[in-house]
Amino acid sequence: MATIKEVAERCGVSISTVSRVVNAPEMVSPEKRRLVEQAIKELGYTPNALARGLISKQTDTVGVLMPDISNPYAAEVVKGIEDAGHALGIHVILCNTDASSERTIRNLDVLRQKRVDGIIFMSKAISEEFYQIFRKMKIPVVLAATESLVYELPSIKINDEQASYDAAKYLVSRGHTRIGMISGPIGDSIAGLPRFKGFKRACRELLGMEDVGSRVEFSSFHFQSGCEAMGRLYERHPELTAVFCASDEIALGAVSLLHDLGIAVPDTVSVMGFDNTKISWMSIPKLTTVAQPMYEIGRTAMHTLDKLRAGKPLEQLRTYLPHEIIERESVRDLSKIHLAAPLLPKQS
Repeated sequence: MATIKEVAERCGVSISTVSRVVNAPEMVSPEKRRLVEQAIKELGYTPNALARGLISKQTDTVGVLMPDISNPYAAEVVKGIEDAGHALGIHVILCNTDASSERTIRNLDVLRQKRVDGIIFMSKAISEEFYQIFRKMKIPVVLAATESLVYELPSIKINDEQASYDAAKYLVSRGHTRIGMISGPIGDSIAGLPRFKGFKRACRELLGMEDVGSRVEFSSFHFQSGCEAMGRLYERHPELTAVFCASDEIALGAVSLLHDLGIAVPDTVSVMGFDNTKISWMSIPKLTTVAQPMYEIGRTAMHTLDKLRAGKPLEQLRTYLPHEIIERESVRDLSKIHLAAPLLPKQS
């Protein structure tokens, strides 16, 4: 394969002149431009991203850092990022950090060496160390499905606290007053804490409950942890008629545990999820859940990054996209049913 040096030698011009023909042809005289273009055609030269960037200072490549590439939520966000990138002529380098700070830093170093034009950072809080690396790289950074209230970094996500509030409000509107929650980790400031706070606020405002502590169990956002948390919650509160879960995986874990105990969902206990990932409608019963616009979060993040690459101003620093309640089969409507006694499973 021909190199840019060979093209320059064939034409008797400098390498920078060849680069100008590739990246900014209007800067080269018509005669030299025709000469170089003919040499490129004859030699079959294909300029790579770094060569194109000699003049433009851009490689049309961005890095995407995600904590768990196997997560169905992350996969849908990445699809939005890649589809938007393809339409804009931007290539994407995916980096799975495994939620490890050390691995994140290594990935950032690789992206720096690759001279990416920007970074989309997903789902994890921004540490001081990460922020200082971003500053040294001197490229635009956009946060997707996360945000920073400390550093001025543009972000695209939903309002997790309000979405959780609306989920609890939905359960109350369906006649449920004995509700519990399986929350994500309270130390997770991006999704765990705000979703817990939204549920707590709804219980206080809608049900007059000042203390929801015993009605909340904490877990990771995964299936097995949801099973275990549901077991602990039900042991303390068998009278609950509905459980709001901070992710669809947690919700499916709760449904599985209740099934093992012989407790019908939703006839005895209703279960509600969060995210609206594909697994939410593959389950039996299909999950009622809070839908995040995952694809749109990714697409908007890429378009925001592209604006920053072009030096265009942003209308706002933090963008909150709308969420919605998706009604399926896992929540029973008790609003027209008089509950004379707690709904408990039949004794064998």
